[in-house]
Amino acid sequence: MTDDQTPRDWLETRRARLAQTVLAPEARIVGQVARLADGIAEVTGLPDTGLGALLRCENGAYAFAHSLDRDLIDAVLLDDTTDVAVGDHVTDTGDVMRVPVGAALLGRVVDPLGRPLDGGPAPETHDLWPIERPAPEIIDRDLVSAPLETGVLAVDSLFALGRGQRELIVGDRSTGKTSLAVDAIINQKDTDVVCVYVAVGQRASAVERVVEAVRDNGALDRCIFVVGGAAAAPGLQWIAPFAGMTMAEYFRDNGQDALIVIDDLTRHAATHRELALLTREPPGREAYPGDIFYLHARLLERAAKLASDLGGGSLTALPIAETDAGNLSAYIPTNLISITDGQIVLNSHLFSANHRPAVDVGLSVSRVGGKAQKPALRAVSGRVRLDYAQFQELEMFTRFGGLPNTRVKAQIARGERIRALLSQPRYSGLRLADQVALLAALADGALDTLPVTSLPDLRTRLPRWLDDTAAGLVAQIDDSGALPDALRRSLVAAVAALARQISPAGTTSP
Repeated sequence: MTDDQTPRDWLETRRARLAQTVLAPEARIVGQVARLADGIAEVTGLPDTGLGALLRCENGAYAFAHSLDRDLIDAVLLDDTTDVAVGDHVTDTGDVMRVPVGAALLGRVVDPLGRPLDGGPAPETHDLWPIERPAPEIIDRDLVSAPLETGVLAVDSLFALGRGQRELIVGDRSTGKTSLAVDAIINQKDTDVVCVYVAVGQRASAVERVVEAVRDNGALDRCIFVVGGAAAAPGLQWIAPFAGMTMAEYFRDNGQDALIVIDDLTRHAATHRELALLTREPPGREAYPGDIFYLHARLLERAAKLASDLGGGSLTALPIAETDAGNLSAYIPTNLISITDGQIVLNSHLFSANHRPAVDVGLSVSRVGGKAQKPALRAVSGRVRLDYAQFQELEMFTRFGGLPNTRVKAQIARGERIRALLSQPRYSGLRLADQVALLAALADGALDTLPVTSLPDLRTRLPRWLDDTAAGLVAQIDDSGALPDALRRSLVAAVAALARQISPAGTTSP
């Protein structure tokens, strides 16, 4: 009762509220935890609950129905299990797993449920979307034709990515898979692409390095980091890729372009296998359950380029997979290769030889390729892959003896220059004009007289050199994306002028 209320007023207010209260029986179906172990709760007494339903435990913890049996539900807990006990009541919320979506998530580090992990307040989002959403129908999709530039010459020139494509990054442990994906995220700082990075089972220190790299070199305010770390509950790790895909789909469905990196699906498959074995699902090849292919297929099929009447947005996926001793024929890598539109294979021997990014040109492929390249880049990169592959074969044979003739020597010299150009430090993305200028100069022989050891210095100094001496050429390529003969000659002349200023020691000539 407030100071300005009399006891009679207070009593009348309470009577009015009671009069408006509907008194009627309410029926609720309440289940019970029959068994609890390893983050899995066996729930009985909920016969009408469907697969994937969101369940609420008596203490407020949440779980989702992972598998259904005749008399019980195997529910995967999403929160700490220490407060859940056998005998606790469980209710079906009548809903499925949902996550917050919207622009309020940009620049934030969140867990798969949208809860902040960066010490900031909870994101003020207004929409909750289910983590399991159907992939766009074929009729709702458009051709993948616009490029998604990564700034990495080895990728953009040889295995071009398109907006709406799914390209697998696969390789052994510690071969630069995450670094390549992070470079692609950083290169979107000057574009309109929204980036979502999903960490599945990664160490906290590794995730922190990714966030710091994007903060220092990219546009953090247009990125979302979804972290289901190694210390998180298996349920959170399992839903992390689906939650990140839903957050990225929000921007795609609103007519924007988005990029999602899932790091990595090998760990996600291991988590799925762990949950399947704990819930007594029949094991198959390598102890994975029979639905492991469908699990990743229904996830990655959600990445697409939408038709113009649906907004024309796109969602590009860069899933990451880890191999053991370069075995691409293992179960999970082969599944993912068959699902995606190509793969970028990283080679541990190239990485050890300090050739980074360690892209294996012979095993990598993009099934979109030149269809998503700008005409200018397509015009100068056509023979690079073939010349480089021939160089690798010749280099292997010349280890057994001297160079046989002048033509082979020229091929070796050209291949060494291609390898030097394709080796690129981290966080040093190249613009379209820079890549076109380098490859045009290489094809026209403008770099033949420059020592191979000086090419890294040339690549580093080229962007500023072009801005200072050929800004009009750069703008022309950016605007039209084409490379007429006159423009090509001017670009090659600009690169040749820079090459003449660089001495074999890598310093400017007096």
